[in-house]
Amino acid sequence: MTGLSRPNRAHSLRWRLLFAVCLVVLLTWGLTGVLTHNKALHEAEELMDGNLAQRAHLLLALLRDNEDALDGLGKRLTGVRPASDNVYEPPLEFQFGRADGTILLRSDNAPELPITGAPGYSDILRQKASWRILNMISPDGRYRVQVAQSIDVRDQAALEVASQAILPVALILPVFLLLLYVSIRRGLRPLDQLATDVAARGSDNLAPLPNGTVPTEVRPLVAALNRLFHRVGLALENERRFTADAAHELKTPLAALKIQAQVAKLSKDTQARGHALRQIEAGVERATHLVEQLLRLARLDPLSNLPSPQPFDLAEVIRDMLATIDAERRAKHRIVATLPDTALVASGDPALMAIAIRNLVDNAMRYTPPDSTITVDAREHVDGLSLAVSDDGPGVSPVDLPRLGERFYRSRETATEGNGLGLAIVARIAELHGARLACGNQPTGGFVARIVGLTKNHGQRSDKPSVGAIPANGGKSPSRP
Repeated sequence: MTGLSRPNRAHSLRWRLLFAVCLVVLLTWGLTGVLTHNKALHEAEELMDGNLAQRAHLLLALLRDNEDALDGLGKRLTGVRPASDNVYEPPLEFQFGRADGTILLRSDNAPELPITGAPGYSDILRQKASWRILNMISPDGRYRVQVAQSIDVRDQAALEVASQAILPVALILPVFLLLLYVSIRRGLRPLDQLATDVAARGSDNLAPLPNGTVPTEVRPLVAALNRLFHRVGLALENERRFTADAAHELKTPLAALKIQAQVAKLSKDTQARGHALRQIEAGVERATHLVEQLLRLARLDPLSNLPSPQPFDLAEVIRDMLATIDAERRAKHRIVATLPDTALVASGDPALMAIAIRNLVDNAMRYTPPDSTITVDAREHVDGLSLAVSDDGPGVSPVDLPRLGERFYRSRETATEGNGLGLAIVARIAELHGARLACGNQPTGGFVARIVGLTKNHGQRSDKPSVGAIPANGGKSPSRP
């Protein structure tokens, strides 16, 4: 239990704030105590020096008026002894005499010193005892008096005075720390309430947190949490829509497969059975293509950037991809690649870029009539590289243009089979490469999809030459249906 509480306190804002404030208070109190103690010692020393001077003046007055009765005066003065435990009344140690140094009277414990020393205060050491001495001369110069106080007694009295001076501060300190703790707890109570509100929420409650009652310092945190809730809500909504759309798209080919399988099972005619089996094969191909597209999106969605970008020749990727198109599909369209003579070295993932190019070319082949021309164009610009796939087909309705790239979106006017994921995958791949997908109709007719803003890899060149304006079938005349 103790091992768990220590990390919590170490990471607790309340305890860190309380520790910091208490540390500052204790340091301030300590500094104040030291200054107060030193000041009290100084004042006590001055007070005792004044007491010495007062006693010296009193003794001079007594000596001047009682020189003929010194024996009786000495006994009376020696008998005046305060209680030994009273540090504020140190015993009177004295000796006095004439100006020539003759000692007329001294107390029993007075240090044995000549009284002819210079007038004023001094500290001496006699027989391992320290003394504070005051030498004084009478106004007429006939007498001298020397009074002494033990420095140990003086220090004890001064320490007592200083301790009494800082005692109220020491007594108030615990009360002050307690009030400080209560104040910090009350001040941080809105954070506890905020944590309670967040902890009490269900997993589906992404409503914004109210920030009207929270302190000003906490409002940026609440605003950041609300933005996070909004993004999580959008992500969950996209996931739900993606799952629903995927289920709907898979439902259609699977239902068709079931029907064709039943037809093939019940049909006794060889030709009808063969037709049903071919339909099953086509349905499996469409379902497989849809699943592949869904898997690609599932792998691309979590990425915030490319894990290991590398330089690659965009023109070479285009040529390699176009070479993989089968002859049956190539025969229905004329595919032309317009590439510069120099290498187009980009930075990114060549495999993903090949998928994007294939999707653009597949879309162009799917939505254009036979014998159409599809052009793949790549260029270098000041701010990066661009790739465009255009066709001379019917184009896209202006109503559908803004929604191109949305997942599972397909125009109602088209009768061509598809799943509406091709351009969405291209847009995501472009985003991971720091580029964007732009679609539109050409002024002369047809549709064009561009990947704009691909990052150039400076300092890298390709050893393989590019060929400009060549057909995709390796330089042979394009086949026509």
